[in-house]
Amino acid sequence: MFSATNADLAAAVAEGRFRQDLLFRLNTIELRLPALRERREDIPVLAAHFLRSHAEHYRKPITGFDESAIKLLLSHGWPGNVRELDHAVERAVLMAQGETIRSGDLGLRSGREGPPRLEEMSLEDVEALLIKKALARFNGNVSHAAGALGLSRSALYRRLQRYGL
Repeated sequence: MFSATNADLAAAVAEGRFRQDLLFRLNTIELRLPALRERREDIPVLAAHFLRSHAEHYRKPITGFDESAIKLLLSHGWPGNVRELDHAVERAVLMAQGETIRSGDLGLRSGREGPPRLEEMSLEDVEALLIKKALARFNGNVSHAAGALGLSRSALYRRLQRYGL
């Protein structure tokens, strides 16, 4: 059995928002993966995997992505992470008219440069961004950054460890 979440279940248990016995039942092996937008080098590999899987499932002779589709995949913000990529590739397989997927088949809006918009970010991504900005504002002084964020120093250190900052 597999389960996935972007929530910090240990913190939720500590705050009384999640049952500890359920965490023990679920938490055999814990893997932490950065958001897809933070590991863009994985996008072509994952997209190719999803393409093979969906092309086989729908019995469509699609062999790959054209250059514009790859550029769009790499520039998209991926607020829905790997699941969004999987669904975009599946939609593209269904919509493709030829042997390659074009950018229009993906159903994604054009990519843009710069960081993702706040609405596209997970709560954890927003929290990590705010922590980075507070630390930058106070030149790395954890006490001042914690105070500005309304956290204790120990709570900020836990978050720094959680987000790998």
